[in-house]
Amino acid sequence: MTKDSLIIVSGGMDSITLLYDRKDSIALALSFDYGSNHNSREIPYAQLHCQRLGIRHIVIPLDFMHQYFTSSLLEGAEAIPDGHYADENMKSTVVPFRNGIMLSVAIGIAESNGLKKVLIANHGGDHAIYPDCRPDFISAINKAAMSGTYLNVEVDAPYTNISKTDIARRGVALGIDYSETWSCYKGGAVHCGTCGTCVERKEALHDAGIDDKTEYIS
Repeated sequence: MTKDSLIIVSGGMDSITLLYDRKDSIALALSFDYGSNHNSREIPYAQLHCQRLGIRHIVIPLDFMHQYFTSSLLEGAEAIPDGHYADENMKSTVVPFRNGIMLSVAIGIAESNGLKKVLIANHGGDHAIYPDCRPDFISAINKAAMSGTYLNVEVDAPYTNISKTDIARRGVALGIDYSETWSCYKGGAVHCGTCGTCVERKEALHDAGIDDKTEYIS
């Protein structure tokens, strides 16, 4: 298979699954350090898995987002609300247009490296609170990428309409150990177990029938 793809990989469950799912077509992996509470916990897992697969991995600093953007994800662990993603208070974790910014950078790097596809692992569970994870956004930025590049770079988001449980099932079939991924938005020494992304992680692994080896505070 031709290695014609670039992937945005955070080190979380979804992007690590996509990394293994499409490993034969991926030439380059990007992680973005935008100053979130959990970047320092996630990115080493992205590096670990890329190294195992022999995929070149680079980290792009986006310091300006921490300086100028408003989100509880950028304000320290104490700012992160507990609860389920469906709860109204989870909107505080939105980093405005984060995927739009990251995809724009990724598209430019893809074309600079002669790569025709950018992979991103947004999924159906993100739609409720993250506007830049929704199908209409992915469709729009894909059109912009294809119109704005000589290579007609495509944005490929294969998990857009499936659940995190579906992703977990796929990952187990691929042999992924999810204890080697990071989800918690608080970014402490271990997963808190109570923030929205921890709750979603627990539910997905449970519903997929996977033994959850994650260490949680609660």
